[in-house]
Amino acid sequence: MVRLPFTSSTRSVPEAVAVPRHIAIIMDGNGRWARKRLMPRVAGHAKGVDSLREVIRTCLDRGVEYLTVFAFSSENWRRPQDEVSFLMQLFVKSLKAEIDRIHRNNIRLRVVGDLGRFDKALVDLIRDGEALTAGNTKMNLTICANYGGRWDILQAVEKMIATEPERRSGFSEDDLAPHLALSFSPEPDLFIRTGGEKRISNFLLWQLAYAELYFTDKLWPEFGEAELDEAIASYQGRERRFGRTSEQVGGPSGPSESGHA
Repeated sequence: MVRLPFTSSTRSVPEAVAVPRHIAIIMDGNGRWARKRLMPRVAGHAKGVDSLREVIRTCLDRGVEYLTVFAFSSENWRRPQDEVSFLMQLFVKSLKAEIDRIHRNNIRLRVVGDLGRFDKALVDLIRDGEALTAGNTKMNLTICANYGGRWDILQAVEKMIATEPERRSGFSEDDLAPHLALSFSPEPDLFIRTGGEKRISNFLLWQLAYAELYFTDKLWPEFGEAELDEAIASYQGRERRFGRTSEQVGGPSGPSESGHA
C-alpha cells in the first residue's frame, strides 16, 4: 500500500496553520461580469485569466503552497458550443502565454481531470508544461479541467480495485487515497467560490470534507489580492475542530484524534 505524506482529516487531526497551506477556488461569475458590461460572455472568461494571474502572485507572496482552481467541469460541456470552443482556445492561449512565467516563479503546474475529450494538441501542451515545471518547488498550481468530484472518486475506486483484483472487501481510505486525482497534495484548508453561488458543484467532493468554506458575491474578474486576503482573514478567524470540542482545541492537553462534538 502506498503511504501518502499528508494527513486525512477524517483519519487524524491535521496540523493547524495560520496561512492556508492549500486553497481551492471555483472561479465563478465570468459570464455575468461580461453581461453587466454589455459584453459577450467569453470576454468575461478572458478577463478572468487576469484575476487568476493576480491570485497566483498573491498566493506566492502569502506563502500558500498549493492552489487548485476549477477551470472546466465535466458538466461544462453542456454550455453553448461556441462558448466551449472559446474556452478550449483560451486554455491553449493562456498555457502558451503563461507557462514561462509559471516556470520562472518556481511553480509546479499540474492539470487533472479526464483529458480524453480534449484535442491532442491541447493535451500535448499540458504535458509539456507539466514536464517543464516538474522540478519546481515554491508552489503547486493545479488546474482541474474536465474534472468532476464523482468522476474522481469512481476512477480512484477502479484503480484501487485493479491493484488487487482478487480482493472483494476491507478497503480503507488509505487504499483509495493514492488513486485520487489530487493524491499529491494535502486536503484544502480553504475553499473559495466567487460569484454569489453557495455550493461546491461537484468539485473535490472527497477532498473538501473538512475545508473551511468561503463564499463571496464578487464575480471572478473582480477578485484579486484584496479579496483573497479577506478570504484568508475569514479562515484565520475560524476554529478548526475536526470533530473535537472547543475545549479540546484550546485546552492544555493539545489536539486529540478521537474527540467528537
